[in-house]
Amino acid sequence: MERKKIIAIIPARGGSKGIPKKNIINFLDKPLITHSIKYAKESILINDIYVTTDDKDIAKVSLDSGAKVINRPDNLSNDTASTESAILHALDNIKTKPETIILLQPTSPLRPKGSLDEAIKHFVSEKYDSLLSISPTHRFFWETKKQTAIPKYNYKNRPRRQDIKSDEVNYVENGSLYISTYNNLISNKNRLGGNIGFVIFEEEYSYEIDTPTDLKILTSIAEDLK
Repeated sequence: MERKKIIAIIPARGGSKGIPKKNIINFLDKPLITHSIKYAKESILINDIYVTTDDKDIAKVSLDSGAKVINRPDNLSNDTASTESAILHALDNIKTKPETIILLQPTSPLRPKGSLDEAIKHFVSEKYDSLLSISPTHRFFWETKKQTAIPKYNYKNRPRRQDIKSDEVNYVENGSLYISTYNNLISNKNRLGGNIGFVIFEEEYSYEIDTPTDLKILTSIAEDLK
């Protein structure tokens, strides 16, 4: 593949409600954010890794782990600020504009080994504008309207998990990996847009850490994946 500037951006603000200092809590004997930095460092295609944060402790951990740090202003670090606003601010503070941006969320520390470069190559070869990682789910979905439950599947013919055909599998956005062209981010102000591609991560990689219960679940999954 043609070599163009590719960067990873990891957004990690200091304020978190469910778990205080969530982005640097201990996970598998390391601060949580270091798992995403390590994942990016294992890539042979990424040129630079940036952490955008408003927190001095997160900044120190990130620098010690080999990432560059962009100081995020307070108005882009509150509960109402979007991830995209932090990414766009980071891009404004990077001198050489990248061709491709990788977004890694530190709350998704478990990712398949080698999957990042595979995703980048797929993204470039298929000429997508953006890409996300998705995971299969075998749950049965419903929606509610007022006081009525409406099925999103045929409950009169409830399939067994092993009988679900590949083209009938539902997928969820797992929040683990996003890729976007620079032009897509600038024009759409969103991580996704244009021609959207995907990569599939197995279901065990679909969990994010937002609560203490999530932390326990992911710790257990990580032990099983060893």
